Amino acid sequence: MMHSRSARPPLSRRTIARLVQLAGLFDVVTAIAPPRHGRMATLMEFVPAAGVLSARAGTVVVGLLLIYLGAGLRRGKRRAWQVTVALAALSIALHLVKGLDYGAAGITAILLVMLLATRDRFTAVADPENRWRALTALLGFAGAGFLLGFLEVAIRANRLVGAPGVADWAREAALGLVGLDGPVEFRYRFGADAVAWTTGACGLLAVGVALVILLRPGAHRPQRDGDGEVRLRELLARYGGADSLGYFALRADKALCWAPNRAAVVAYRVVNGVSLAAGDPIGPESAWPDAIGAWLADAERHGWTPAVLGCGNRAGRAYRKMGLDVVELGDEAIVDTGGFALNGRPMRGVRQAVNRMRRAGYTCRVARQRDLSPGELAGAIAAADLFRDGPVERGFSMALSRLGDPGDADCLLVLCRDEHAALRGVLQFVPWGADGLSLDLMRGDRTADNGLTELMIATALEEAASLGVRRVSLNFAVLRSVFARAEELGAGPVLRLWHRLLKVASRLWQIESLYRSNAKYQPAWEPRYLCFPTARDLPRIAVAALTAEAFLPEPRLPGLRRPAVVPA
Repeated sequence: MMHSRSARPPLSRRTIARLVQLAGLFDVVTAIAPPRHGRMATLMEFVPAAGVLSARAGTVVVGLLLIYLGAGLRRGKRRAWQVTVALAALSIALHLVKGLDYGAAGITAILLVMLLATRDRFTAVADPENRWRALTALLGFAGAGFLLGFLEVAIRANRLVGAPGVADWAREAALGLVGLDGPVEFRYRFGADAVAWTTGACGLLAVGVALVILLRPGAHRPQRDGDGEVRLRELLARYGGADSLGYFALRADKALCWAPNRAAVVAYRVVNGVSLAAGDPIGPESAWPDAIGAWLADAERHGWTPAVLGCGNRAGRAYRKMGLDVVELGDEAIVDTGGFALNGRPMRGVRQAVNRMRRAGYTCRVARQRDLSPGELAGAIAAADLFRDGPVERGFSMALSRLGDPGDADCLLVLCRDEHAALRGVLQFVPWGADGLSLDLMRGDRTADNGLTELMIATALEEAASLGVRRVSLNFAVLRSVFARAEELGAGPVLRLWHRLLKVASRLWQIESLYRSNAKYQPAWEPRYLCFPTARDLPRIAVAALTAEAFLPEPRLPGLRRPAVVPA
């Protein structure tokens, strides 16, 4: 069994990253500070004014890039270290060219020596695709700057000293990209400055954009072979009842990180440099540490930030033992089908909505996917696509993102038709072990009568017992306890303020409506947790999670999403 390990980067690496960022800030300050007059007079004897100005602008760009590189160094990225070393060496030269700043050059030289002495701490591999994208950006911006500079010289051909040829025009534009004067002399200073600023700006932009692309977190394409898929389904058949999110590991965009003996696995997706796992590891609990350790090691090797979205209590303890911090994220609504009934005052609202729909002629069919005819399944797929709210597919942690796949024969579908037998709503539940279901997909016709959602869910819960299902996971309510406690007598001012902020956020993400829509089915609430390395990583993890769930834009493959359970 693997021993507990820290998910945080070594202190020495964090310290180096901060020192590099401070050096970058120092570069920016020295570049915008006025130079010493005596040194400038000496420097101007050897370096033209355009070169000095370019060196000062270059120092600013290098400083900003060093600040940006701190994040990559903290994650141990080898390429970030390589670029930092190159920029530190360049910064020494720029400090001398921009004003004979020996003090700044000496400080940067010390930084360079420190980087070279600690090179063995930066071993995270880089995304090879970024190299070609960076090269494309470099050539694209540099080519655009060269073309603009060449055209600026051409349109001033009658205002040049002498008769330089086209080759001289090209050399002027090319040298301008690196801040140097070319062979062309202009009669008027404005023309020379215009060419210098255009080409110089494009050259700096080309280098800056290329480096940002080179160092940005790369995408990770899931590699799932047939044997891995078979093994995953075997583990789900044996241990899938432990976690209602287990079946969602079968999503096509999730990669699998196995324990060395393949006894357990962590399903994850890399989003913006965050290795985002969802739910519990799949397999026997005794094998979880090995799978989690392998996943953390994989994240460290690539320089990704590890995070877990929506794991249960036992998994949260396991992740904490492996070095991650854990906070409560919200609660999952789980209904015991044996005790579910529409009678009683607490179910009055649901009962009235269901009875109204049934009087209007709406009926539901509940069946496993394998029991539907090809025509019924095709109709359900077409209806689900038609009823989708917008082109974006939402869902990651609790969404399968497909409907009708032959491998999902055990999925349960609820098909709701109106009095004219027209399909008006579709639900899909994925298996949760041998006796459970987890809500995956909900689509409804917005022109249908009010109560469509309640009718489909209530029908599924009523017929679940006859299908051998004793528990159903409806959905996940983020920060449910805040809404529940804010309604209690004696809620404090901090809790009320937090409640108001969440109500504002609910206008965009339906946080409160999701909680209340689940609560009316009288479920039991099971807490779910967020695991992360350090508090400073939370903003990046939040952006990655919102992106994965498609609340923030990102190009995505077509598929189906897990919609929220909202009032019909």
